[in-house]
Amino acid sequence: MKHFDYIFTGTGLAALMTVYKMIESGKFTDKSILLIDENSKKDNDRTWCFWETENSIWEKSISKKWESALFANADFSRSLDLKPYEYNMVKGLDFYNQVFELISKQSNITFANEKVTDINELENHVFVATEKENYTCEKLLNSIYRKSEVENQTQYPVLQQHFIGWFIKSKEAAFNTQQATFMDFSVAQKGNTRFMYALPTSSTEALLEYTLFSHQLLKKEEYEQEIEKYIQRLGIQDYEIVEKEQGSIPMTCYPFWKKNTQKVLNIGTAGGWTKASTGYTFKSSDKKSTQLVAFLQTETDLRKFHKKTKFWFYDLLLLDILDQKNELGASIFSSMFKKGNPSLIFKFLDEETSLFEDLKVILKCPKMPFINALIRSNRYLFH
Repeated sequence: MKHFDYIFTGTGLAALMTVYKMIESGKFTDKSILLIDENSKKDNDRTWCFWETENSIWEKSISKKWESALFANADFSRSLDLKPYEYNMVKGLDFYNQVFELISKQSNITFANEKVTDINELENHVFVATEKENYTCEKLLNSIYRKSEVENQTQYPVLQQHFIGWFIKSKEAAFNTQQATFMDFSVAQKGNTRFMYALPTSSTEALLEYTLFSHQLLKKEEYEQEIEKYIQRLGIQDYEIVEKEQGSIPMTCYPFWKKNTQKVLNIGTAGGWTKASTGYTFKSSDKKSTQLVAFLQTETDLRKFHKKTKFWFYDLLLLDILDQKNELGASIFSSMFKKGNPSLIFKFLDEETSLFEDLKVILKCPKMPFINALIRSNRYLFH
């Protein structure tokens, strides 16, 4: 049975960012590291977006940047000047290639293309079984999401950010390459929070994604019918679908960190690293992975890693509103973006604002839903 210093069960965004930064730090060359995942990470299976004021270490993986974004609903549209931010698109395969190119040069790191079947924490080590092998380690970093554990509890709301996206190529020049469509709520809401998301990479090519923040997934045809309607609205008659993607990201303030132990740390979606109120994952994981690599150099008790912030509570209030009245999403986001300062909103969503700046954003939102959510919040805080 092979023993490692660190085992990563699941190699999603959070795990790969953490390993990449462990390598870059030069502080873990004497540590044996095993990555286990049934997915070999050879496919372009997802797209991530994030905003940044300066170049990051992921520059090589960024395929397109925008300095302007469109926000729209049924009543208004607004072009958002994002400066000093740029909105960046990262294709999954480009990210995987950047990370695995570096991993492949490390003699102390092993990748096992296997499915994890059991994780068992023992007194002196952690045991991990796959369909093929058994392993042990000193510390386990787990990113395998336990869906039933989160969705079977009733204390914290759980919504999904679910979507289907089409990369299309049209005959007509229909897209403004200088502007991403951040949220377009002009699509029929049907009692939910529904919007279109569009990332143009040329005047004839774009990723169009029909997205919902709601409890229930739709049938595949429903997403695709809405994408087709949107394409017609753009005046596109002749196009081909180059690629498709789909996903469902849990949106919840469930306290994942309570499951952490001295030897096992849950990371990524399984650790609550996804930004609960928006489903954005890339920037949040980027920050958390940097903090984790620094933490691992000085601490041995993984229970000490988590720090709860005021933003967890803000997210909780919004999710509570969308849980109770899912149709309010469009009006809440619209009130923020109609007259709000775009760069301040992005800073707020990145959890980098002061309390004074928080209030400037929050006070743009409709008051009563948040007051009611605040009254209900004691059921989360005092249990």
